[in-house]
Amino acid sequence: MPSKELGLAVIGSGRIGSLRAILSSGHPAIKFLGVSDININNAKKLAQRCNANKYTDNNYELISDPNVTTVIVSTSEHDHYDAVMHALELGKPVLVEKPIALNIDEADKMIKKSKEANTLFRVGYAQRFKRRYLSGKDQLVEGRIGNILSISARACNTRAQGIEILKRSPTATPVVDVLTYWVDVACWYLEGIEPVEVTARGTGTVFREAGFDVNDTTWSLIKFSNGAIVNLGVFFALPSHSPQLGMGVRFEVYGDDGALILNDDHTDELLVTNNGIPHAYIPDLEFNTAFLSSSTPGNWHLGDYWGPVADETRVWLDHLSMGRPCPIASPEDARKNLLITLAMEESAKKNSTINSSRSATFPI
Repeated sequence: MPSKELGLAVIGSGRIGSLRAILSSGHPAIKFLGVSDININNAKKLAQRCNANKYTDNNYELISDPNVTTVIVSTSEHDHYDAVMHALELGKPVLVEKPIALNIDEADKMIKKSKEANTLFRVGYAQRFKRRYLSGKDQLVEGRIGNILSISARACNTRAQGIEILKRSPTATPVVDVLTYWVDVACWYLEGIEPVEVTARGTGTVFREAGFDVNDTTWSLIKFSNGAIVNLGVFFALPSHSPQLGMGVRFEVYGDDGALILNDDHTDELLVTNNGIPHAYIPDLEFNTAFLSSSTPGNWHLGDYWGPVADETRVWLDHLSMGRPCPIASPEDARKNLLITLAMEESAKKNSTINSSRSATFPI
């Protein structure tokens, strides 16, 4: 298949930006690679790791570089907007990490700009590329579950990882920043069916004691236009040394012709050691017991990176260079996910049900 050469800018040299840059550096279509970060030392270190052609602390300068033909935005959640808009204004295809933004106004402006510029824009909901969720989608497409009547899922992680996220972006709550992955999977499975109502309740003390006005746990019921009921919950305050290296998830789908039970806890992969297991997300935190492969983006094995972020990055570059299919979440998908998670937060805060007649936050 003919291949087009690509020049890639990775904006943000943190954990996920570093993964995207390292993974992209080995793609055969990449002929130019640049990285940036507000901390120039982070950009320099990443450039050395991935043999980048350029590094800088000026996002606009890198995005504007004539060698750059596509952009991946991996900044902190609250900083997505400016980099995405600049790339779209220049007509350069953009992949931005989830969530698309932390408010609907910014999401709508990005979507509008992508349409005006007629430029490809996608959002990185990498759990779509995890094998078990891909398999589940396949069973739905093949009609083995029938019409979905209900979905039930819960996700849990440690307080240490939650606090790391909140220190980076205080409004990137466990609901908006993490449960959004499984909001996306639920909406992907219910593709073409719209949410009409959200009821959520939350509580917690751990994050508030750490200085963040955020619930440790939130549970919700989402009603869709076909009558399907989706129950989603997150608990992000397990003790810091709980064996999770990432999210522990249970995802269940019930239809009129079958059921789908996806155990994503990784409790079947347990390592116990005296020599310490480093946590990929939290500097200087080591475990003696861990559930292997529980890191949400994926894992390093034998010198290479495997998992959802690796597959999603490859699919993005394959699409741009060879025209292969691009099943990455659309900005409209991401907007829907953001609407639902914001409605969950509003419902939990106000202790009320959110729908189109009671909240401007949740227009249907």
